[in-house]
Amino acid sequence: MGFKLTSAALLLASCSPSVRGFSVGGIQGLRIASQSNNLRNDNTFAKVSLSSKPVQMNEMMSKLRMSAIIEDKNQEDPIEVLVEEVQSMNMDAIINTSVIVLIVVAVLNQLITVDSAMLRGWTGDEMAVRIPVDNWRSYSAILEKAPLFTKAATSATVYTIGDFIAQRTEGKCMGDLDRARLIRSLLAGFIGHGPLSHLWYGFSESLFENVMHLQGWWGTITKVAIDQTTWGPFWNNTYILLLGIMQMNKPEKIFSEMKRTTIPLIVSGLKLWPLAHLVTYGLIPVENRLLWVDFIEIIWVTILASAAANPESNVDAHGNP
Repeated sequence: MGFKLTSAALLLASCSPSVRGFSVGGIQGLRIASQSNNLRNDNTFAKVSLSSKPVQMNEMMSKLRMSAIIEDKNQEDPIEVLVEEVQSMNMDAIINTSVIVLIVVAVLNQLITVDSAMLRGWTGDEMAVRIPVDNWRSYSAILEKAPLFTKAATSATVYTIGDFIAQRTEGKCMGDLDRARLIRSLLAGFIGHGPLSHLWYGFSESLFENVMHLQGWWGTITKVAIDQTTWGPFWNNTYILLLGIMQMNKPEKIFSEMKRTTIPLIVSGLKLWPLAHLVTYGLIPVENRLLWVDFIEIIWVTILASAAANPESNVDAHGNP
């Protein structure tokens, strides 16, 4: 800018004598004005530069603080984190979680220590083979001594697990679990499914073998068909009846529930039980059938418990609650 003004002044001075008198002072004035303008621009740039430095420093400090926070979180003591999570839980969640943990620990301890008197000197491979085999032998011995009680306890365990899964799939957290409902399912398995299944599989085996003389693959299919049209609907309604009695519902409400769920549960059962019972009646010995069925029951009890706990929900034509 200063260079352009000086050039213009020199051009004017050389063109006119009247301008020549002005040239010396004018040119000097223009030079001073140009220098002043340049200095003002330099000062403005300096101010902008200085004013931008605090912003950059603040950004750098913020990034450093965030990095320090993230590093502190990564270095947190896991025990402190667990304590904080427990403190944030309500009393119901603590009780429910504690009961489940105690049960799981007790069961695992019983399973793992079945050979505690003989474990010394065993390799990992030997333990992996022997512990399951010896647990099965222990179960079989107990089943032989007390078949009714063993099957009742097995069904009680399965029905409790099934109802727990049903409540969790319904969206309930640990603090919202309905303990009374869990106990009702446990009792339904203990006083209902276990003893009645023991009687059914003994009776049906005698009927199929000694009266109907069902043999071969066609005999297995016939057994499954009879099971699904007699025992299946009978037990489903018995389960609803037992829960209704334990909830002290009126008879009208109980029978209304039985009517509402009978057909949908039969349809739902056809998706699961025919295939499972091909194994039940085709491969499994009669004394171990309830154990096999109880493993499959975990899936079925989830369906049953959800249907029984939601009387207002509709069940579609496919039997899905």
